[in-house]
Amino acid sequence: MVENTLSVADLMMNSSAMAKGVLFLLLLFSVISWAIILQKYFFFKNATNEDRRFCSYFSKSTNFLNIHDYARELKYSTVARIFLIGYRELYVFQELAKSENTKRYSSESEKFLSARDLKGVSLAVNKSINAEISRLSRRLDFLATTGSTAPFIGLFGTVWGIMTSFSAIGFQGSASIGGVAPGIAEALIATAAGLVAAIPAVVFYNYLSDKIRILTSNMDDFSQDFLYLLEKNFSKEISPAQMDDLDLF
Repeated sequence: MVENTLSVADLMMNSSAMAKGVLFLLLLFSVISWAIILQKYFFFKNATNEDRRFCSYFSKSTNFLNIHDYARELKYSTVARIFLIGYRELYVFQELAKSENTKRYSSESEKFLSARDLKGVSLAVNKSINAEISRLSRRLDFLATTGSTAPFIGLFGTVWGIMTSFSAIGFQGSASIGGVAPGIAEALIATAAGLVAAIPAVVFYNYLSDKIRILTSNMDDFSQDFLYLLEKNFSKEISPAQMDDLDLF
């Protein structure tokens, strides 16, 4: 005995042009969403690992130049990028100070940053944190859009399919189950497709947003440690021996 049923694939192939358009749009949303999800997942995973390695290296090293060279080797670390921005600003202020008072630095009797210089480094670090947050959040808005609109797009396809089915019933003048069921099943596929596209987008949007929150917290903690270290060592006069230990540049 052969069952006279239509598979989901058959229903899709036999659906109307409008239904196929809705399904194609939802498929496009789903493919792009999964591409963003996978790219962000592996990026955040690598960033977390490199952040951990850099913070460990930073806490153990007293040579800023070595830390700078190590930070440049890391491609994903957010805290390493924060350090590079702060180091660059610190280098600029140091060079300006040297050019304004060459004799002082030629004797290497003292070396320090003014409160204004430290404020400038702090502002640069804070701006770099905001830039990193924007970079981490890029394209996540598409996941939010998919999660909020895909069910409604699928519902639109379902409503359109039901309207078409009832229009055909009215034209034929019959409403048997055999005549109505295929049209209703075809229409409901759009709703299912909308949910299939929306659910992963919402789940991973929340997951990735939490990862961004953790990375942001790590950047804030590191920036405070970095700025405290600068204030501790460069906001007052220090001896040449201390400068040799730090070996900033």
